Parts: sequence; structure tokens; C-alpha cells
Amino acid sequence: AWDPKKNPTVDAITSKYKDKVVASKPSPTTEDIFPAIGKYESATNTDATSVTITLDAENKGLVWIEGLPQGKVKAMLRKSPATYKIPAQKTEDGKDVSEGTAVFDKETNTLSICIGKSYNAAEPTAAFATEPVEEAATVSKTTKTKKTIAAPKPWIYTGTKVEKAMAVN
Repeated sequence: AWDPKKNPTVDAITSKYKDKVVASKPSPTTEDIFPAIGKYESATNTDATSVTITLDAENKGLVWIEGLPQGKVKAMLRKSPATYKIPAQKTEDGKDVSEGTAVFDKETNTLSICIGKSYNAAEPTAAFATEPVEEAATVSKTTKTKKTIAAPKPWIYTGTKVEKAMAVN
């Protein structure tokens, strides 16, 4: 009986390549595709020390951000892999949330959230730049005096992603 595995010609050809076989890359995980998903800890934000980002069950372009003082907010993926627009919305608790931006930096493993500044499609990270405080002047109709009102200050969060501990035997 002829056995193809014992064929000298096949052996001669395959023996050249036995040490040159490259292992295939593992399939990307959900965390590889959406790196912002996970838990974050912040030492600087006392009002939101722990924030969690989860993927929406029905729409992969949406995430839910939990742990903010504003409540659970929805964010929409704008630039892959991890730039999100937080639309103006009302939370489950009935709180109004202004428009904002959420950006995860994979290299530094940090999440930055800014609520209270409009999302800038051309340069999303511009929301985190410090700007001089703009003041708006209003004139009272009854007393004809000017009042200076400071523009509302945006709420900013910065946290580091908590890595899952891997058990090593």
C-alpha cells in the first residue's frame, strides 16, 4: 500500500521548510478591537475614582461609561480605535449631561474624558487643552449694570486602565 507520508519526494521537499513554519496570529479579541473597554482608576479625580467602559450589547459603535458623577453616560465611536463623542443626554437618574469627548491612549494606557466642551471632529484631543477662562458680560435690564459671568468649567477625568491579572503557573 502506498503511503503519501512515506514518499521520498514529498519528504525531500517538506524537510526544507519544517523549521520555517510561522505560527498564525491569534484572532483579535474584543479588547483588541475596542481597546477603551475596561476599568479605570484615578488618583486625581476624587469624585470618580473608578470608571468602567462597556460595549453596548446591540450596537458595537456605542459604549457605556459608568462611575462618573454625572451617572451612566453613552458615548459614540468617532475615530477607531478609541475616540468617542459623548452626546448631550439625560442619564437614567434624570441628570442632564453636556456634550463631551472620551479618548483612550493605548500607548500610555490612560483614558481622558471631558464633559462640557463640544466634540471637535477635526481635533478631538483639543477638548483637553487648557484655555483661558472666557467671561461673558451681561447687562441687567433693571439696574443697567454689567455683570461678569464665568463660562462653565468643563469636567475632566483622567484615569489609568486596570490590567487583568493573568495567573502564571
